[in-house]
Amino acid sequence: MNRTLVKNLNNNMGKEVRIQGWLHRVRKLGKIAFLFLRDRSGVVQCVVNTKEIDIKGLRVESVIEINGEVTESGAKNEEVEVQVSAMRVLNEVNYELPMEINKENIEASLDVMIHNRVLSFRNRKVAAIFKIQECISKSFAEFLRGEGFKEIFTPKIVKEGTEGGTELFEVKYFNEKAYLAQSPQFYKQMMVSSGYERVFEIGHVYRAESHDTKRHINEYVSLDLEMGFIQDEYEIMELEERLIRFIIHNICNECKEEVQLLEANIPIINEEIPKMKMSEAIEILKTEYNKTNLERDLDPEGEKLISEYVKEKYGSDFVFLTHYPQEKRPMYTMPAPNGETKSFDLIFRGLEITTGGQRIHSYEVLKEKMIETGLNPESFEGYLSAFKYGMPPHGGLAIGLERITASFLGIENVRETTMFTRDKNRLTP
Repeated sequence: MNRTLVKNLNNNMGKEVRIQGWLHRVRKLGKIAFLFLRDRSGVVQCVVNTKEIDIKGLRVESVIEINGEVTESGAKNEEVEVQVSAMRVLNEVNYELPMEINKENIEASLDVMIHNRVLSFRNRKVAAIFKIQECISKSFAEFLRGEGFKEIFTPKIVKEGTEGGTELFEVKYFNEKAYLAQSPQFYKQMMVSSGYERVFEIGHVYRAESHDTKRHINEYVSLDLEMGFIQDEYEIMELEERLIRFIIHNICNECKEEVQLLEANIPIINEEIPKMKMSEAIEILKTEYNKTNLERDLDPEGEKLISEYVKEKYGSDFVFLTHYPQEKRPMYTMPAPNGETKSFDLIFRGLEITTGGQRIHSYEVLKEKMIETGLNPESFEGYLSAFKYGMPPHGGLAIGLERITASFLGIENVRETTMFTRDKNRLTP
């Protein structure tokens, strides 16, 4: 007899089935016991005659196999149950669990949850977070393929950092020094030049920043795209707006149960996302909120306040902040007049979830910018050479997967939306 998933039991009414999973909960009523079996698709109540089947000493989370008949359930809110004819323990749990995962909410600290990460995934709410995260990642790729983008896979061990500076993890690479990639930025641009024109990647990136905040981790998944033959950075913003709409649509349609379980306030984009120059945002914060400590960029408080302003004035949870100053952007960012750049961040409910913009496509200009920022062009020859032989006007963006998941679900700490956290205090599990 083949295994039947819990979600398919409705199609097997009156039939003998075999189900396998984890013992989620046990409820005993005299000679009758109710075993709740959980597999990847759901939980089902199984009715056991304890005079015929011994369940003494069986701990929750033991892995079990049950044979029985599917019948209508006598319990409220349940359509079916299984009348057990045989049970086999596939792997018994002999240890006390470090936390109870069969409650609606895990009553343990985040540190305990992260330390016992695999066990925490068995909780319905925790599992729901990553079902939605998978939907975001899948939708990102699906949308871009529909727009003519090709998926690429770029190196994560590199000779030089994408943006220079000290935020690099150094690794020993045989007899020379190498680094973990901060971003696939250079490779995205190189692949635009290769003739692919439109590319995307979903991959890990590494930032050696010694911070300890709720919004930062040192290894995360970056959703990156780059596209050639653009008019300007507004074309990238228009693409992202359609991308975000597509992701939200899929979350609401494919993850209804998970959204409801998490009581998540998924955003809706009714109108075009407002756009605001950075200089304008700083002026608004001065006049409306008396925040006078900002110079050409926003701090976390400024991002929250400008989001409140946009929400009140335009009814939008999103705002594109544009024209960041040149000193606040990487050297490959396309300059604009007055010391600004053709770049943007997408802010959602007070948190930056995207950075993007138009890039420099001239070999000579890019080389000059490298020298201006203290970089040696000879160290980046593999990257620079792609600009010698016909690089089209291009631009792109990057979205942190863990951060956008946390933002959409209203989760404060990005570690809760990270499968296996890597920050300055954690290298395991």
